[in-house]
Amino acid sequence: MLFNPAKVYYHNEWYRLFSHAFIHADLLHLGVNMFVLYFFGQNVEMFFSLKFGGGLGMLYFLLLYVGGILFASLPALRKNKDNPVYNSLGASGAVSSVLFSSIVLDPTNTIYIYAAIPMPAIVFGVLYVIYEMYMNKRGGTNVAHDAHLLGALFGFLFTIILSPKFVIANFIQQIQHII
Repeated sequence: MLFNPAKVYYHNEWYRLFSHAFIHADLLHLGVNMFVLYFFGQNVEMFFSLKFGGGLGMLYFLLLYVGGILFASLPALRKNKDNPVYNSLGASGAVSSVLFSSIVLDPTNTIYIYAAIPMPAIVFGVLYVIYEMYMNKRGGTNVAHDAHLLGALFGFLFTIILSPKFVIANFIQQIQHII
C-alpha cells in the first residue's frame, strides 16, 4: 500500500497513488492528521454544504480530499519513478489541502500552536509554507514536505476555483480586519 513510484510506473500498481493515504507510520502520525482533518474539515464541509447544498457540498469536500492526495503525489511519481527504494505514506497532502481550504475560507480564524500560542490562520498558513519550503530544501527528515506544500496549494486553488468571487471577496474583507 506504500506509495512507491517505481512500482506505480513500472508495475502499473496505480492504486498506490491513493492507498498510501490510508496508512500511517505510527499513531502520532495518524493522530496529527486526524486532529487537523477533524477540526478544519468541519469548517470546510460546512461551508461547501451551505454554499452548494448538502450532496454537492459533500462531493466537493471529497474531491478536495482525494484531489489533495493525487495532486500531492504526482510530482513525487515523476521525480522518483526510477528510484525503487523511495516510499511514502500518510494523508498529509490531503489533510494540508483541507487545512488550506479552511484558511482561505476563514483567514482570521484563531489557530492555537501547541494549544497555547494563538495566531490568525493566515499567519499560520504563511509560517507553515515557509517551514515546509525550508524543510523540503534541507531534506534528510524522512518526511514528504513536498506533499505538504502541494496539498496546501491544491486546497488553496481548489477552494478559490469553486467560488472565486465569493471566496476572494470574503478573504480580502477578513484580511482587512487584521491589518
